[in-house]
Amino acid sequence: MNHKNFKNIDKVTYGRGSFSQLAATVEPIRAENKNYFVYIVDNYFKGKTLSNNLQNKSEDLVYFIDVDPNEPTTEQIDSLRDEILSKKGLPSGVIGIGGGSIMDIAKALSLMLTNEGSSTLYQGLNLIKKPGVYHLGVPTISGTGAEVSMTAVLTGPEKKLGLKCDWTVFNQVILDPELIASVPTDWWFYTGMDTYIHCIESHNGIRNNAFSLAYGDKALDLCRDVYLNENSGQNSANDDKLMVASLMGGLSLTYSEVGVCHALSYGLSKILGTRHCYANCIIFQHLEDVYKEGVDEFKQMIRKHKIELPQNLHKEWSDDTITKMANVSYNLPFMWNHAFGDNYKEIATIDYIKDLFRRL
Repeated sequence: MNHKNFKNIDKVTYGRGSFSQLAATVEPIRAENKNYFVYIVDNYFKGKTLSNNLQNKSEDLVYFIDVDPNEPTTEQIDSLRDEILSKKGLPSGVIGIGGGSIMDIAKALSLMLTNEGSSTLYQGLNLIKKPGVYHLGVPTISGTGAEVSMTAVLTGPEKKLGLKCDWTVFNQVILDPELIASVPTDWWFYTGMDTYIHCIESHNGIRNNAFSLAYGDKALDLCRDVYLNENSGQNSANDDKLMVASLMGGLSLTYSEVGVCHALSYGLSKILGTRHCYANCIIFQHLEDVYKEGVDEFKQMIRKHKIELPQNLHKEWSDDTITKMANVSYNLPFMWNHAFGDNYKEIATIDYIKDLFRRL
């Protein structure tokens, strides 16, 4: 058995108001390369208070990027890399401020600034040739686990797959729960459920272990506090808990694996462009036979927070669309193996996966 030997984040700053330390945190790094930083900021914050508190210097490049509805693409990363290098040369580092897609853009960009050719060449495990530049993540939505993961998920012409290696992991993250207070209720739910589903899938599979369970089970407890218990809902105490749960959920899946919901989610996102966290919620509600206790609890959370998820989507899809989604999902064997064991090929056939999509 090959035991996982993954790199963790080098440094974590946590606490309300900790975003104010950004400038001081990166100051020592400014001496590297061409002495400037690239800021990748969710366009949601353009013109808002946060955009006036970036603590950037005049020489820095600031990009406000709209990630709604489109998730990061290989073409987007390649174009951004080429533009930055032609403008100012190699930066000291990249700072990502936003949700999971912004985290993935920042991680991928930091790698592609030092690796030649298209990012499509590096979609997969340990294909990156050289370490990237310093990169720092500031999550403003909690749930995706992107702030801690060793993957920068990109949609390419042929596949949706991450740049995955030790060098992908952030050098530093700043976890400031004050930054997630403005998240709309529906996305507060969808992104938080990404953490919840990470932990359910990590727990329920053959690759779980004491390490992944310690992180995952504690993250599940925090999710229940946030979404089910007496004081559940969007408030400062729960923002604190959700930000920690997101990081712990990410670590749980790193040392275990995700399963059926995430495999299907990749197919839905790749073919139809559905946002990852939302796709997970659409799918997870229909997986009672795989994750019964988790789905039952998930539905309690839906009712409590009056979330409405679409039904009967499959009626709008052609057989060709369903086949394309199933093929994307089928080609994620490590997820099916974790969920169903070593005989997964007998269970997770193309026809079985197509039938799962027809539940949606």
